[in-house]
Amino acid sequence: MKHPCQITEHRLTLPDQSLCYRIYRNEQARPGRRLLLIHGAGVAGTDTWHLLSAHLSHWHEILIPDLRGAGDSVFPDGNEYAFKVEELVSDMAALVDHLAWWQFDLGGYSLGGLVSMLLKQRYPDRVGKQYLLESAVLDRPDWHSTVQLRQRYSEAAVHLRDDNQERGIVQFLDTISPNRRVSTQVEAVAVKRLARRPLGFAHALDSVTDAINRLDRDGLVAAQGDVSSYIGGLSVDLMHQLHQSMAEQLPNWHYFMVPGTDHSLPFQKPRQIARSMNEEYERYQTSH
Repeated sequence: MKHPCQITEHRLTLPDQSLCYRIYRNEQARPGRRLLLIHGAGVAGTDTWHLLSAHLSHWHEILIPDLRGAGDSVFPDGNEYAFKVEELVSDMAALVDHLAWWQFDLGGYSLGGLVSMLLKQRYPDRVGKQYLLESAVLDRPDWHSTVQLRQRYSEAAVHLRDDNQERGIVQFLDTISPNRRVSTQVEAVAVKRLARRPLGFAHALDSVTDAINRLDRDGLVAAQGDVSSYIGGLSVDLMHQLHQSMAEQLPNWHYFMVPGTDHSLPFQKPRQIARSMNEEYERYQTSH
């Protein structure tokens, strides 16, 4: 299908990063409404959001960057280096400042969900409607179990740094999507996608593990605005329990189960999620 938006690619040069980003312009949408979409660990922005963005109807401009360590964003010397989640947040802050986006809506997937929540915490008045797709650190109701789970991701990162990168990727998939429906073809596509920049992927996983030992999750959740949270139907029950309980306890938290999907939900059901995002935007606009 032909994408309805006009797509342009750009670069923002920061002191330690050449940040690649793309702007999708939908001339059918009302001018002025903007949406920043932040991808997860290991897979670039366009790969994550391209199909989904084709079905979003309310935003005149959609900003899809590549985080450091992924896609076409690179360090000045072309090597891979470790980074902290806060650096990813600062990159996004520099990008929206550069574009003079003083008001925008925000979506994040996995690692990108954590980055987007931290960005909202840093700039509470600039971010409007929010979308989270299986955000990192919102894995389990019990915080100790969440911290323990990160150790398995750290083990996967170790393999990503040695000669057995495929083993590390499969371990990551087994940890994050233990109930996924495995087919040889689908698994091969996922492994190939995640193997593009294995060291950058490893650094992204480690950045969440590092952050989880310092974060105040309750404080972070309390700093969020109107959130629509999407969880794959095949994802673990404990994740559903956490988001369902948050939706019951917090008036600004709206939980959606996406049937037939696992952690790869933006790749598996982009049209369905986009339709819900459009509807949630309309609800948000009506309530505000």
